[in-house]
Formats: sequence, C-alpha cells, structure tokens
Amino acid sequence: MDCLFCKIAAGDIPSKKVYEDDKLIAFYDIEPKAPVHVLVIPKTHLAGVRDVTADNSTVVAHIFATIPQIAEKLGVSDYRIVTNNGADAGQTVQHLHFHLLAGRMLGEMG
Repeated sequence: MDCLFCKIAAGDIPSKKVYEDDKLIAFYDIEPKAPVHVLVIPKTHLAGVRDVTADNSTVVAHIFATIPQIAEKLGVSDYRIVTNNGADAGQTVQHLHFHLLAGRMLGEMG
C-alpha cells in the first residue's frame, strides 16, 4: 500500500512520535496549525470516517480513550480534536487521522 500514514505507522518513514501502542501512533504534524499539533492515527488502514464500521470501531474508541493521556503527556488540558473526511473537507492523506490542536486560544469553528 502506498499510504504515507501506513508507512509512518510501520516505521518506514520517521516521525516525531508522542505516543505509540499496538493500535495507534501519535506524532507531531509537519505543518502545525497551532503551537501543539499532533496527529493520532490508527495503525490499521482506514481511509476515513466513512470506513468505520461496527466491526472496526473499537480502534476509534481506543483512540478517543487514549487522547486524554496524550494531551496530559503534552501538558495541555484544553484542546480541540478534528478529523476531515474527504477532499472537500480538507482531508489530504486518505488514512483516518485526528488532529489534536492546543497551545493557544483556538476560537470558534466555521
């Protein structure tokens, strides 16, 4: 598979890791949109939210259960979690990922 995030998860492409376990990896975004900008991705390839099913949704539950630990490790208590689904929504890598943004007042969405 020619997926950038799969290659990062496999260790084939280096990243500045924040957290890793058997189901997910979290690493700093190379084009940060906030002082703290970390991507949290499942190691299993899912193209986006549209690929989440009842059979594989436990990985998303695990990600959301782990995000508070990642935020604590980063020293932030207030943060935003964002995911884009599809090109029109701004998804540039077709691998499900969640942006953890923090470190300044983020303001309203929209």
